[in-house]
Amino acid sequence: MTQDGTDKPDTPGEEKKPLVEYPSVYEYKVMGKATVEETPEFEEHVRSLFRRKMGMEVSPDSIHVQHSRKGKFVSLSVSVLLLSEEQRRGIYEALHQDPRIVYYL
Repeated sequence: MTQDGTDKPDTPGEEKKPLVEYPSVYEYKVMGKATVEETPEFEEHVRSLFRRKMGMEVSPDSIHVQHSRKGKFVSLSVSVLLLSEEQRRGIYEALHQDPRIVYYL
């Protein structure tokens, strides 16, 4: 597999295709520790993070919430319209630095 994630070998002078074509709807998976009572707070925390990084509001309809079986964790699927690879990576960096987020994809 090549560095760009394709199975095609690198050929000198050949232009590489990006993994994601922009603009594109992209889905992030974000997990945090929470009880059922704290879920709205965690969901708003994640929405706020996306709002800061994207410069626009994220619709509540774009977020799907799922609780773990015992209620210790909450998982959010957040679908957003990305305009660039820099924007996608910036959001991943913010997720990585946030202490409330225990896992993300």
